[in-house]
Amino acid sequence: MAEENVPADELPLSGITVVSIEQAVAAPFATRQLADLGARVIKVERPGGGDFARRYDTTVHGQSSYFVWLNRSKESLTLDLKTGRGRAVLEELLARADVFVQNLAPGAAARMGLSADDLAERYPTLIPCAVTGYGSSGPWKDRKAYDLLVQCQTGLVSLTGSAREAARAGVSVADIAAGMYAYSGILTALFTRATRGTVRAVEVSLFEALAEWMGQPAYYTAYSGAQPPRVGTRHATIAPYGTYTAADGRDVLLSVQNEREWAALCERFLGDPGLTDDPRFATGPARVSNREEVDALLAGRIAASGSGEVTALLDAIGIANAPVNDVKQFLEHPVLAARDRWREVAVPGGATVEALLPPVDLAGTTPRMGAVPAAGEHTGRILAELGYTAGQIDELRADGAV
Repeated sequence: MAEENVPADELPLSGITVVSIEQAVAAPFATRQLADLGARVIKVERPGGGDFARRYDTTVHGQSSYFVWLNRSKESLTLDLKTGRGRAVLEELLARADVFVQNLAPGAAARMGLSADDLAERYPTLIPCAVTGYGSSGPWKDRKAYDLLVQCQTGLVSLTGSAREAARAGVSVADIAAGMYAYSGILTALFTRATRGTVRAVEVSLFEALAEWMGQPAYYTAYSGAQPPRVGTRHATIAPYGTYTAADGRDVLLSVQNEREWAALCERFLGDPGLTDDPRFATGPARVSNREEVDALLAGRIAASGSGEVTALLDAIGIANAPVNDVKQFLEHPVLAARDRWREVAVPGGATVEALLPPVDLAGTTPRMGAVPAAGEHTGRILAELGYTAGQIDELRADGAV
């Protein structure tokens, strides 16, 4: 477990400054993880509203659930980058920064002189990171790319859902994948700069990030001639592996990964050891080919018992299983409570929320779990650090530059 009360200046990325022109999910997810590790993240937002993800919903004490998730521990600076004075402030920030992250609309960074090549000329030690939809080159470089569009383009939607209907993944997987790769790419670039003195630009596209996650079904399709079928909560290429409804109405998922487990399931759960060597079920591929028969056997057995009895017996046999939780049951999960994974985080307006610690524990460190900023909350302080006087800051506000 992470240790408590570690000074902020001892966090792994303490001393690293990140400037980010970011909105929505992918780039903010990358920079929030940098902030968790101690980097100073200055989030540049539009005056008069800020990141449009602030307005996705109002469910968390009047704040957006997306924004609260993605933006803790950051500083918010409002700048109108269409004004000369706003751009001048940005340039001053970039001159002092270690990393610059942007997920601007296609072509916008280049038009603003913020491409990797442009920045390398002005700020040779600055690591630029661009999060794009389909890449900065190629035939789709100018297309907008939102999460569900990318789920569709990579074929993910064709794999999720039931045989009758495709479905989107329930979370923003393309955005999350891109944010994770941007985060790891930035860490790699920081390491390379520190150890070799070489600055490498980072680029991640939503499409190529999710394409990586499609590796297994891509190989399966390319070499079998047919893609894995949509089978709801079943596994497309392993059986039995899926959910079944117990007598109390709760669904239970179980997974059999090898022949030893199948033999134990037949003998001690289904009560029919003869099924072990039945040619219809004796191997993994055979069970997949005869999935309906396998499912019928398990559905009948599980429907005869309560979910607690089913999971207890499967545990005793050594078969991986879990009841299917809804989100409320996940929030109350005993593992999260027993491992002390929840922390309070302040949100604009004075309220607090319970937030999960980052999933990676680094011995001797405690992730920073700072407040979610209001739009422009730190504008005055950041400008003062840059040397602006109170009068000059007032002028910038009056001009609408900040």
